[in-house]
Amino acid sequence: MRPFIHVNCAMSADGKIAGVDRTQVRISSEEDMVRVKALRKKYDAILVGVGTIIADDPHLTVKGLDYNSNPVRIVIDPRGRTPDDALVLNEAAPTIIVTTEGCRKDFDCEETIVTGKTIDLARLLEELAEDIGIESILIEGGGETIASFFREGLVDRYSVYVGGLIIGGRESPTPVDGEGWISGGGIKLKLDSAEVLGDGAVLTYTPLHGDSKDKGA
Repeated sequence: MRPFIHVNCAMSADGKIAGVDRTQVRISSEEDMVRVKALRKKYDAILVGVGTIIADDPHLTVKGLDYNSNPVRIVIDPRGRTPDDALVLNEAAPTIIVTTEGCRKDFDCEETIVTGKTIDLARLLEELAEDIGIESILIEGGGETIASFFREGLVDRYSVYVGGLIIGGRESPTPVDGEGWISGGGIKLKLDSAEVLGDGAVLTYTPLHGDSKDKGA
């Protein structure tokens, strides 16, 4: 068994998550931020790619929770680019760095997982479940990390807050970013719910991979 995977993100009304320079843009409404805080509390772990760490330097914690109550923070970092002073390495919550055999950096965190010469997501999820006991993961970015989980058919739930603004830009990143891939016309989604929150709306989908789990937090 692997952990239940829920991708949650926010995008502008034109489908962007940041500007062309990848600078963070406030998209979520106050109401959506309350939703995300409650959502984080439901999951065993929060996962992001190292690009999100470098661009935004997030805490990836829930305000008011202590070290043992916060979700485990997981960072996908194949080449050891996580800054030594990144907030994700503070003592507010346990942190796991996922890297490759070629990475020579020593990370100041609770645990480092090496998945092989490249990031093997299936192997990672198996180890997180069997060795650490993580049963559910909330993925919050960035676009290439989200794309990698979709590409491998590992996403069980996808929720996106569509904010009331336009960012624009041909090169602006999107929620599912990267080089792209051919997937038989794309990955089909089943809309489960739509809720207005402030000046935007959150849409929640079940990806129709063919083997998505019927469970979750």
